[in-house]
Amino acid sequence: MEAKLKLTYDRVGDILYIDKVPPYPEQDSEELDEEVVVRRNPTSGEVENYEILFCVKRFMRGESLELPLRSGTTAGGHGA
Repeated sequence: MEAKLKLTYDRVGDILYIDKVPPYPEQDSEELDEEVVVRRNPTSGEVENYEILFCVKRFMRGESLELPLRSGTTAGGHGA
């Protein structure tokens, strides 16, 4: 089966969730960039989930967003 990402948007909190797997308590989490949280597999370090805080506000300011697909890299926002 082909791997897929699930995107869910919380309008009240203005949070975009990007999930490769459903979140679970054992995941390691860290703030990669201002307002970006990543959750990793505790064994492999593989990125499994993202939380993009203030998502719409970010894009309304004309910012773009780069997200790492592998462990050990960081996110970076760039102005448009």
